[in-house]
Amino acid sequence: MKGTKELIKTEKPLALSPFEELERMERWFEDLWSRPFSLFRAPAWPGSRTAELEQISPSVDIYDEGNELVVKADVPGVKKEDLDLNVHENYLTILGHKRKEEKVEREDYYRFERSYGSFTRRFELPEGMDTEKIKAHFENGVLEVRIPRSEETAKKSKKITIE
Repeated sequence: MKGTKELIKTEKPLALSPFEELERMERWFEDLWSRPFSLFRAPAWPGSRTAELEQISPSVDIYDEGNELVVKADVPGVKKEDLDLNVHENYLTILGHKRKEEKVEREDYYRFERSYGSFTRRFELPEGMDTEKIKAHFENGVLEVRIPRSEETAKKSKKITIE
């Protein structure tokens, strides 16, 4: 027979238990918070450049080192003059602008790509930080900010032995 259609048998998906559904939702939210542009994957937005958007926002490490709070931000491809760092009302804000241009010329091939983007990262500082003595250093695409604790706060600190 001409024009016959085949029927495809599909199985009904198994229903998830409430616990499995909750676990699936928790994983989705964790993914959303750790990679905010993950919702805009290529299937949903064909031709989009979301991988570049994820790369614009820098990874940041924050840790204690002696009497200082250290903030390290990876900002490869960003120039020192394209960074802005400020403290206002106990918040540290890092702003940056990333510009990338890539030009490839060959005998039978020409490509010129440009991408631009800005980012802002803002962190609440713990109580007792001496924001008047902040020091920042930028080298090889890494911004390091050191914020000392005020002398009064440093004196109040005490190491406790666990028995």
